Amino acid sequence: MDRNQALKLMKEHLKSENLINHSLAVEAIMRGIAARLNQDVDKFGLAGLLHDIDYDTTAEDAHQHSLLGAQILKENALPEDIVYAVKVHNEIHGLPRQSLLDHALYAADPVSGFITAAALVRPDKKLEEVQLKSLKKRFKEKAFAKGASREQMQTCSELGLELEEFLELCLQSMKKIASDIAL
Repeated sequence: MDRNQALKLMKEHLKSENLINHSLAVEAIMRGIAARLNQDVDKFGLAGLLHDIDYDTTAEDAHQHSLLGAQILKENALPEDIVYAVKVHNEIHGLPRQSLLDHALYAADPVSGFITAAALVRPDKKLEEVQLKSLKKRFKEKAFAKGASREQMQTCSELGLELEEFLELCLQSMKKIASDIAL
């Protein structure tokens, strides 16, 4: 499946503009991580783009989230490693993260919301002026973007990335698509 097909599939299942933008942001982050780790950029990007494909349906049932998504991806002939990464990005299932793809998606998911929140508290509500310095400061503030798990983001160490490097990589990846996600 190429990106255009994946984007069409994602938009068939997700109607919320915020979820679509989140998926695009995670895709960009995953592409950045893949490039940094010399991995398959397209594969990582597809996993990011499609990771929450079931969320409009499963938002009220965390135990179904990602299981339904994995099923949708399997039915659409996505590679098994992408299907598994989508399944294990929801830690509620207790499945082990085994590959770099699994670890990258798990760490990338909350950081997109964290960076988005950092942009939205700015007067211009744009990513352009967000800097690593402010992300590091906000990271220590438990009340800021409290839904973005700091512990989950810190698993970037399983990718061989220090938190500072990870945050900068994610920020720059999202800045590349800022106009696509209205930031």
